[in-house]
Amino acid sequence: MIVRIMGEGQVRLDDSHLTELNKLDDELLAEVEGGDEAGFRRTLAALLDSVRHLGTPLPDDALEPSELILPSPDATVEEVRTMLSDDGLIPG
Repeated sequence: MIVRIMGEGQVRLDDSHLTELNKLDDELLAEVEGGDEAGFRRTLAALLDSVRHLGTPLPDDALEPSELILPSPDATVEEVRTMLSDDGLIPG
């Protein structure tokens, strides 16, 4: 799966990591819905760090179609709220 982190680039991520990332996504969704800014910041950072750690960065000149787009590290709760659907950021 190709994942884009807005403002950073793309990484190739094995589908076997989706369960782990879905847990963070569920936490992030709850924090966005509850307006928990501190929890949102912490969980967004953890989600993006996990994707960076578990994935393999694609070269800057690679333009692969992204199957998943994640917000930038400095995204606001409101920006992420508009990105979310009922399923969160990570497809289940």
